[in-house]
Amino acid sequence: MSNLPLADLDAFATIARLRSFRAAGKVRGVSASSMSEAMRRLETQLGVRLFNRTTRSVTLTDAGERLLERLTPGLAEIETALDAINSFRDRPAGRLRLNVPGIVARNILPDIATRFLQAYPEITMEISVNDAFVDVLAEGHDAGVRYEEALHQDMIAIPLGPRHQSYVGAAAPAYIERRGMPSHPRELVHHEAVLHRFASGRTISWTFERDGETITVHPQPRMIAESIDLELAAVRAGLGIIFTFEEFLRDDLASGALLPVLPDWEQAFSGPFLYYPSRRYMPAPLKAFVDFLRHDRTSENRFICNRSVNVKLP
Repeated sequence: MSNLPLADLDAFATIARLRSFRAAGKVRGVSASSMSEAMRRLETQLGVRLFNRTTRSVTLTDAGERLLERLTPGLAEIETALDAINSFRDRPAGRLRLNVPGIVARNILPDIATRFLQAYPEITMEISVNDAFVDVLAEGHDAGVRYEEALHQDMIAIPLGPRHQSYVGAAAPAYIERRGMPSHPRELVHHEAVLHRFASGRTISWTFERDGETITVHPQPRMIAESIDLELAAVRAGLGIIFTFEEFLRDDLASGALLPVLPDWEQAFSGPFLYYPSRRYMPAPLKAFVDFLRHDRTSENRFICNRSVNVKLP
């Protein structure tokens, strides 16, 4: 067992994290068949099956779960040790692994990520999209991006992207012509809604606040989906009213394809934060990204403060 190849162990951890041979191969720059061969070698040496493979899914066996649990801290230590060499380089190199929600992946991160990678050509960025709060270290990520209400107080957080965002309502002209334009949130209980369901299975009620008055509405759903593209298609077809990130609706509202609903009741909130655990040795790619966000002045990040903050929640 002392001659187990480190590369195969790292390949195992990547497959286990992504639950896909193909996705793991893309991350490592090899084919899915190469990843499969590495796992055959590893399972042969260990004498146990590590994965249950079907045409639809890849899951860990009990032995695989135990190996991943014991292996993850060791691989992290090795990566940290190798990353320390970056301090002797002119420019940092390595892999930056982020976990971000869908709105950030679609509307905020593209511009930031491309400019960061152009500035640091020897850094590779690996991005997972997940709307649920995750333990970034346990999931194999260096950092995550979430909104303030989802941050834990033991995390270091710095602003990323716009400092203010809003939830807005919209409906197709055909729907408004058929059902009428609501003038108050309470009227929404008589309307049909297109709702978003998060990966956790949770859908959220619509909450409105104005002049000290807070109203929570549980609308009647005509569609519940986990895809903003499906939701927008339904709204454009006149199937109901949607309340979502203003960024998702901006073009449709500007073109007149959708009409604003209850614009005086828009919900404003702070923009997203990059969060990561407080630890003594920060990986060089993450440190470079944090410094980049702090000093970026070419986009909405010009509003970012110049110091990290510990986010305190009730």
